[in-house]
Amino acid sequence: MTSTPEETYVVKRLTALAVVLVSALTPQAAAIPAPPAAEPARTAAARPVAAPARPAVDFRTDLQPIDGFGFSMAFQRADLLHGARGLSPAKRREVLDLLLSKDKGAGLSILRLGIGSSTDRVYDHMPTILPADPGGPDATPAYVWDGWDGGQVWLAKEAKAYGVKRFFADAWSAPAFMKTNGSENDGGELLPEWRQAYANYLVQYAKFYRQEGIAITDLGFTNEPDWTATYASMRFSPRQAVDFLKVLGPTVRASGLKTGIVCCDAAGWDRQVAYTEAVEADPGADAAVRTITGHRYSGPTDLPQPTDKRVWMSEWSPDGSTWNEHWDDGSGYDGLAVAADIHHTLTTGNASAYVYWTGASLGATRGLIQLADPGDDYRVSKRYWALAAFSRFIRPGAVRVPATHPDPALRVTAFRNTDGSRVIEVLNTATTERSAAFSLRGGHDRHPDGYVTDETRSIAPADIVSTHGTTLTAKLAPRALTTIVLD
Repeated sequence: MTSTPEETYVVKRLTALAVVLVSALTPQAAAIPAPPAAEPARTAAARPVAAPARPAVDFRTDLQPIDGFGFSMAFQRADLLHGARGLSPAKRREVLDLLLSKDKGAGLSILRLGIGSSTDRVYDHMPTILPADPGGPDATPAYVWDGWDGGQVWLAKEAKAYGVKRFFADAWSAPAFMKTNGSENDGGELLPEWRQAYANYLVQYAKFYRQEGIAITDLGFTNEPDWTATYASMRFSPRQAVDFLKVLGPTVRASGLKTGIVCCDAAGWDRQVAYTEAVEADPGADAAVRTITGHRYSGPTDLPQPTDKRVWMSEWSPDGSTWNEHWDDGSGYDGLAVAADIHHTLTTGNASAYVYWTGASLGATRGLIQLADPGDDYRVSKRYWALAAFSRFIRPGAVRVPATHPDPALRVTAFRNTDGSRVIEVLNTATTERSAAFSLRGGHDRHPDGYVTDETRSIAPADIVSTHGTTLTAKLAPRALTTIVLD
């Protein structure tokens, strides 16, 4: 990847996937249109319609567990946050609070790290820990560790201090000499004779972090194996991924690391299905993998993955060619689009984690926060507030619970945290205010808290929720995300 003033990583991907993305930009992934004012009249011959579900939230019933919400600052974005382009320590702390503080900010709880493959330290590259061919797959490697890793070591230590416990390290490519094309870029495949050496390489990366006081909890060996990028990338077919997992799994187990393996971060949620099925069908690969991971660039989360393992949506950010701070401007890369995508990913995709692509970057970034280039300033998008409205209140270890409402304009999700607090998220896609009542099963609260996120408010407290016995009633602002917290 070459240095550009903007998110080269996202822009190049979106250019290559433009055709596929046309079908992916459903109302869940793009701007959310208002529903029609009324349904057309039904004729006598129309098919009978089932009675709508009664509005209720059942806190007694568990759906999928929630591991958390996360972000990445790979490709030296962490170095930017540390001040490489002029951000001062005071402003740096403000941005760290926004991303990681449970009280002041989003309280994001998963940090995705990039395992590098570049032999230089140019911005937008990630340096490798093995810059030179040791002389063959069986030769002793001369690993190089700088204790910085493009700023990611510093950021991981900061995240740990804020309470983050999930550190997800993922490789975009093996070192060039391990691949069929002899380059970290432009795809290429892992040479079969280098499988064990590559597994050792990934384990050594995790060991370097362990010596820095950071436990890599989740380890990935591939990023978008179904797509060839002009920057760091490497192809794996589902069969090749399975074959490598049968090497990586025993290597991780023998290392003594308490690290779970993830697979396979396909570029589209639909494309990930083939990898998931291949893992599930092979006992060795199945035993190696703890978590299934998939992106949703070339396809939205329109179905659950075919597995009983936990599933993460491990990377996405929306389309767009300019920096955008709006909540609802019809662009498809505003805050409302992200809120809808989170809802859809958790309910239809049954994901246990939602990891946004990048926390902060430069220029026309699709990130949550825009850093000055250069300068000591930053700006916050409504995409950030959409994610924060979920991540601040729904904590690791929570479970999603059933929630229903017959109004098609309302998208409802609900959760129970380990501390006993309960959260209801309601996205009102209508252009008018709605009043909604829910029957609460499994406890009630006389003093629920309500928060609204829309064009003018950002998780703003609002007196919009009341209870009477086990019935909760809320006034839902138009085109807004309402967060309800019951203790």
